[in-house]
Amino acid sequence: MCERARMPCDRPALSALALLVAGGLVAVSSCTGGKTSTPTERLPGAASLIPSAPAPQPTPTPVPTPTPAEEPIPATPGGGGGGGSDVSGACGAPAPPPLSRINVKVHAELTGRAVLDATPLVGPDAAYCRLVGFTDGRSFCAVRSEGTADRQACEAALVGRAEDTGRSGPTWSANGKPCDGPDGGTSCLNHPDNQYLAFAYGSGTFRACAESGVCGEIKRP
Repeated sequence: MCERARMPCDRPALSALALLVAGGLVAVSSCTGGKTSTPTERLPGAASLIPSAPAPQPTPTPVPTPTPAEEPIPATPGGGGGGGSDVSGACGAPAPPPLSRINVKVHAELTGRAVLDATPLVGPDAAYCRLVGFTDGRSFCAVRSEGTADRQACEAALVGRAEDTGRSGPTWSANGKPCDGPDGGTSCLNHPDNQYLAFAYGSGTFRACAESGVCGEIKRP
């Protein structure tokens, strides 16, 4: 160790060290072409600096507002009368007894109206009812069981034709008024396809009558 108070340390040793450092710098300079190499920072490409446009979105197809479906109109009464404007064929054996009554009931409830169903009945004749398929002991029954081929023809022979439409089936009325459509009060309207059905509006007494004058009715509150 050289002491601070004394003269500098051995100069030959320092000179040798300086030569070594200078030689290293020369060597580095020769490898880099005389220039000091400094690390360079890679800049991002220009394309990466341009914001990308959003992908085009498909234009939504407008959905049309659905039209409310009309209420279906029952065309075939369940266990009730049948027949429209044309009845083909004849009523076969066994021949039904005379018409004794017409049973009127509500077949379906719709918005603001009801569908009424008229069924012609014969009797009292338990033997006949049993013969045409009603085996529960009843004495008043329809002229034929449901689905029998000549039922419409047998009913047409007993009931006749409606006064207003001329179709096979009863004549309907509402509180004694013709069945010619709604009028804001008690009224009725003939079914478009089946004379044994009618639409009832409001409250009151609705009747279905055969040509013979035999009638059935229902009162709606």
